[in-house]
Amino acid sequence: MATSEYRVIEHPGAWKATDFKGKDGLAIDLEPRHVTALEAALAGVRDAGIALDDITRENFPLDDIAADIAAWRAEVMEGRGIVLLRGFPIDGRSVENIGLMYFGLGAHFGHALSQSVMGDRLGHVVNIGDKDSRERAYRNSRELTPHTDASDLIAMLCLRPAKSGGVSGYASIYAIYNELVRHDPDYLDVLFRGFPYHRFGEQEPGEPPVTTHDVPILSWCEGRLSGAYIRAYMEMGLEELGRAMSDHERAALDALDDLSCSDDLLFQTLLEPGEVTIINNYTVMHTRTGFEDDDDPAKKRHLLRLWLSAHEPRPVVQGVRRYDLHQGIAKQAGQTTYYTGETPTVDVPRPAARGADHLADRGING
Repeated sequence: MATSEYRVIEHPGAWKATDFKGKDGLAIDLEPRHVTALEAALAGVRDAGIALDDITRENFPLDDIAADIAAWRAEVMEGRGIVLLRGFPIDGRSVENIGLMYFGLGAHFGHALSQSVMGDRLGHVVNIGDKDSRERAYRNSRELTPHTDASDLIAMLCLRPAKSGGVSGYASIYAIYNELVRHDPDYLDVLFRGFPYHRFGEQEPGEPPVTTHDVPILSWCEGRLSGAYIRAYMEMGLEELGRAMSDHERAALDALDDLSCSDDLLFQTLLEPGEVTIINNYTVMHTRTGFEDDDDPAKKRHLLRLWLSAHEPRPVVQGVRRYDLHQGIAKQAGQTTYYTGETPTVDVPRPAARGADHLADRGING
């Protein structure tokens, strides 16, 4: 596509971090009626003996707050692409019951997918691997640069924050695209073409370790712009295939990283206990600073994560969804989230120093 054909997007999802007045500018406070509805639905599944993996929006009815959920869902699917709910009921409740309520709320947004070869449809975001890059990101404590996950929607519920660090960040893919259109349109062809993805050892038996096609980082489908980006997996894929990245391709990814980490575009907040974020994986990138846990196991960082396939999935071009729409990552008996392959993992540092000059040229704060 010629650079002259790219146009700035006018959309509520093209927000900047500076559009919010801190967390209060984004958060929605749950009311007693929301908690009452969640607890009533929880009591129903407990009385019926329904297991977590069997919870659906039909057997976890939330009729009394259905209008609110519809508004939140619309915001995620077609609006800003993110909601932050405060006051999810966790105090005095078991992790099991919290998980059931959270899974039940998620069922009104989409179908929960397996997040790893362990088949975990309710993911526990805990520090298992510390700084080891061969452990999946949701089970280590390393810093994560802005990226997207392999699902339509991602939800995170904080049970306990870390002793220090673990700050979450969010950046609009629309806003990043707009800045590239204005200042670096020559990079957009690279981003719309994309790169192969390494599957990090979680491919099914008989499948290759790297996608057989290039996954576009940016793509248009039925008038909607979508993003899909995990730089480390792209670079691992190229390494596995013996394919070099050109200077222009690397510069394009650097420009994307610089923008996604800029102060103007990256909204950062520490999730507190009882706070839930639900984001559109195709319009919002997310990140996390590195963190240190408390020595007391009962005080270690603990979040609950859902990968959701939306009930009305966003139309995307073929190849963007890397896993089955209804399954996610296939469960494999005896396998864990630890990568044992021969291709080295890739460390993608936060582009704070590198990005300063580039961002100043764009009028963006580094």
